[in-house]
Amino acid sequence: MNQQRIVTLLTDFGLSDIYVGVMKGVIAGINSTLKVIDLTHEIPPQNLIAARFCLMNAVSYFPQDTVHIAVVDPGVGSNRKGIAIKFADGFLVGPDNGLFSGILSQSPVISAVELTNSNYWRTNSPSTTFHGRDIFAAVGAHLASGVSFEDLGRVIDPESLVKLPMAECREKEGILEGCIQYIDRFGNLITNIPGNLVIGNSWTVEIAQVNIPGKRTYSDIPIGSLIALVGSHGWVEIAVNHGNAQLKLQLNYGDKIKVLLS
Repeated sequence: MNQQRIVTLLTDFGLSDIYVGVMKGVIAGINSTLKVIDLTHEIPPQNLIAARFCLMNAVSYFPQDTVHIAVVDPGVGSNRKGIAIKFADGFLVGPDNGLFSGILSQSPVISAVELTNSNYWRTNSPSTTFHGRDIFAAVGAHLASGVSFEDLGRVIDPESLVKLPMAECREKEGILEGCIQYIDRFGNLITNIPGNLVIGNSWTVEIAQVNIPGKRTYSDIPIGSLIALVGSHGWVEIAVNHGNAQLKLQLNYGDKIKVLLS
């Protein structure tokens, strides 16, 4: 097991409790030389849509064959599967509850396994409330240390993997229809409308009976005003210059949005 891969961690555990540190302890106990990078541990509790977005927009910044461990797991202890997935840019380890579906909408599954081989778990008797510690951290560490992907468990059909329901971006007669897929800590409302569909056009966002002009930078509008722009993620988003668009508009995940092209 001389192969070394980077490991990333994404959870909704926060940092006020020991959960993240304990997962890192499990990883270090298997291979203390692995490089572990925190994506975030501030996913809103049980918010699979937010986890889906953050993973989808993070993986392309990491080297080939990185192992991404993600644990946002409202179904922990139930009959939902623990899985590992091989895709073009690396590996995913976590619960089969749809949080990987954003990545997989952009990069198809090469292979998927259910984590049935307890030789690579921390314990044969995992806690019913902390699979992140007892299964996913341990499996990810073994995989990053060179254990064969196929040895982790039973091969499963990629078509059987859970997909989160998410409204698709649609275009018709100069109108783009989508929804809010993420809200960041600044209150910016990030939609599922790709920015490349608006660049080069004059455009306006219509949401919550408000029309918001499409601009290029925050400095294009006065402080306190609403703006629509293409954010660093590459998606159309709604913001307030020096303010919070979510509070101003009282919108949430899944709310519908229209972009009017002209």
